[in-house]
Amino acid sequence: MRFEKKVPLTSIAALIGARIVGESNREASGINEIHKVEEGDLVFVDHPKYYQKCIHSAASFIIINQETEFPPHKSLLVVDDPFEAYQKIVGHYRPFTPLQKAISDTATIGEGSLVMPGAIVGNGVQIGKNSIIYPNAVIMDYCVVGDNVVIQSGTVIGSDAFYYNKKTTREVHYKKMLSGGRVVIEDSVEIGANCTIDRGVSGDTVIGAGTKMDNLVHIGHDTVVGKNCLFAAQVGIAGATTIEDNVILWGQVGVS
Repeated sequence: MRFEKKVPLTSIAALIGARIVGESNREASGINEIHKVEEGDLVFVDHPKYYQKCIHSAASFIIINQETEFPPHKSLLVVDDPFEAYQKIVGHYRPFTPLQKAISDTATIGEGSLVMPGAIVGNGVQIGKNSIIYPNAVIMDYCVVGDNVVIQSGTVIGSDAFYYNKKTTREVHYKKMLSGGRVVIEDSVEIGANCTIDRGVSGDTVIGAGTKMDNLVHIGHDTVVGKNCLFAAQVGIAGATTIEDNVILWGQVGVS
């Protein structure tokens, strides 16, 4: 998840109640999971098994629950509960904002594109040129739709990731991890009726240019589908899966 502009590390620390270990006069550009991080990103870790993987990842700032050795060009943010710190950051910088109308005032729709009655276009959505959004399709906040895209009725783009933090010490064991990512649909994609494509947890779910989907297809969070793929009805793709270019999946195929 990218911040709209870089955020001082001291502001992040104040938000989550963290103690900074290392250089504090720095700025973060976003927060991401370990498999998505880039330089300038925050990442969180709450289990010793994954400390070294996070510390030696591309992330510049590690939200962690105990002090440990780390490279000199990185900084630690030490908190009691890194998961809750992540939740605070996503909730603050990507807050839930209820829609007041069917097409948000903050959405941008390109020349020649058509959004039909009953469709919903969320906050910060970008739709390119000459695309068609059919009745009762839903494009959730911050998703991106390219040029010459067709989205049929009943399809939901950008629903929350099916991703939960489990702790048996809680009365309710599973706590939803907030989804700060997006869905990015590239040019000339066609999506059938009643499909669902989940947003990334912190990164993007991507549908490559020229891909065509039948009805009742599900794509999980953070999945990357290549270019010119063809999916028949009831295909299901698990989260964080990579499908390469020119792949054909016939009806009811599942991939994880």
